[in-house]
Order: sequence, then C-alpha cells, then structure tokens
Amino acid sequence: MAVGIMSIGLRLTGYEVLSGIALVLACATWLGLAVNFAVRLLGERERWMAEAATPGALTSVAATAVLGARFSLLGWQPLAAVLLALSALLWPGLLLTVVRNWQWRMPGTVFLGCVATEGLAVLAAVLAAARSSEWLAHTALVLFWLGLVIYCLALPRFDRRQVIEGAGDQWIAGGALAISSLAGSRLLAVDDSIAYLWNDDDAGVLRYMAVALLVLDLCCWAVLVVAEAARPRLRYDELRWATVFPMGMTAVAALSIADVDDVPWLHDLGQALLWVSVLAGVVVAAGAVRAARDDLGGKPPRHRGIRSTGRR
Repeated sequence: MAVGIMSIGLRLTGYEVLSGIALVLACATWLGLAVNFAVRLLGERERWMAEAATPGALTSVAATAVLGARFSLLGWQPLAAVLLALSALLWPGLLLTVVRNWQWRMPGTVFLGCVATEGLAVLAAVLAAARSSEWLAHTALVLFWLGLVIYCLALPRFDRRQVIEGAGDQWIAGGALAISSLAGSRLLAVDDSIAYLWNDDDAGVLRYMAVALLVLDLCCWAVLVVAEAARPRLRYDELRWATVFPMGMTAVAALSIADVDDVPWLHDLGQALLWVSVLAGVVVAAGAVRAARDDLGGKPPRHRGIRSTGRR
C-alpha cells in the first residue's frame, strides 16, 4: 500500500519516472504477497484462517484497490476492473471476520476496516469516472459512507496509549481519514464525466466532507509527529510501513482536493507531504534491508519496537 500510494502521488505531481519505478516495486510486492496468500490458503488452512481474523488481513483488499487505482490512471481500465472485482470479492468475508474479532484497546490496525472499504470506494469512483458509469459511482458513494461508519465504530476500540507507544501502525488512525477524504474528492471528480450525477446539495456535502476529513487527518498527522518527537522510536519495525502509507495517503488526498477545488496552496502542501512520505519510505526500506541482512547473517534479532496485541 505504501509504495503504491507513493506511485500515485508521484504521478499526480509529474514525476513519471519515479512513479513508474514505485509502481514496479508495488507490483512485485503485491505478486509476492498474493502467492504467499494462495499458498497458505491451500496448504496451511488453519494458519490462514487464524491470520484472516486479524485486522492486517484487510491490507490485501486495500493494497489491491490502491494498485487498481494506479493502473486506472495509466488508462488500463480492464486490469483496474479485474483488481476491483478481486478486492470486492475478498472484502466482505474478511471484513466480517475481522470485525467479529475486534477487542478493546486495539492498535491502529483496528482502522483497517475503514481503509479497505474506502480503498474500494476510491477505485470504484476512479473507474466510474473513466467509464462514465453511474451505477459504479453510486456504489462508490455507498462504500464511502459505510467506511466512515466503520471508522466511528473502530475509534472507541483504539487504544489511545498507542499514540505514544505504538511501533508505527498508530498512524493508520490518520491514514483512514486521508483515504476517506480521497474517496470523497474522487466522487466529486466523477461529476465531471457524468452530467447531473450529483445535485448541488449532494456535491456540497461531498465537498464539505472531503475537506473536513482532510483537516481532521492533518490534525491527527500533527499530533502523531509531536508524539514521535516526544518519545522517539528509532529502531526498525515492520509496522513502520503502516506509517509510510498514511503519510503518502495524506499527500495524495491533499493533491486530489487541490485538483478538484482548484486550490494551488493545497497542491503545494500535498507535494511537500509527498516528499516527506518518500523520505520516510526510503528510511524504512533501508531498515528493512538491514534487518534482512542481519537475519541472514545469523545475528541476534534486534528489538523492533513495541507491539500491541490488542488486549491489555
């Protein structure tokens, strides 16, 4: 998800070569995880079922939707439609399984239900604009509001202590708001390709929600940055990829709203946040390479941050 959203952001800001490189990396990672997903489903069914009950399983839906949105921007609508169908097929079963296993005092992964749902909304809206499909636009609208309901249900279960203690996935609390804002802005953009899709009231509500969600996300972003400065967590942890994704998603949401509402300063903000997310991605990738090298070299495992089991 992190690399895929950076590819989209780089594409929106005109860095085609860097965007292409990020897309190749995202595709390679997605294919590797898809193979692992299939192998475990066929050969390790009990383990697969156990992992499917954890919030992290929903990253398969969100990552597939993000990749589909990137392919749609390339004009590869049939492939984007296939990825939409695949993510839509995975979404209901995984979402219900994960929600049934929600607990109290959970880490930031509790918001992945919202992220997966809004990811579907984004891809459906992008495809609706590309194909001038009213039914797909209305489906995206339903998913947009459903994602916000899931966020509101997840919020009381989030352990607030994760803001200062989390190993990286606490950032998903803001990333879920960012992808919701992006979904709202993409729904507004559909109106440019389908005449009379939304009336003035509908468009006004969508515009207000998209901007309000971005403002809330930026506030969350600021709080998390202050928390990171107050209690630095500098050792590598794989959950840091869950920090890079929300950073990139915030940038893309700002860029999208700037495009829809023609707000130049918001575009500048989005571009600045994009480079922050790219830098964070490079740092986390370097940490991942170093950790893999240490593991292959037989060195004792490093401490990789504080993990939360979701129960205290």
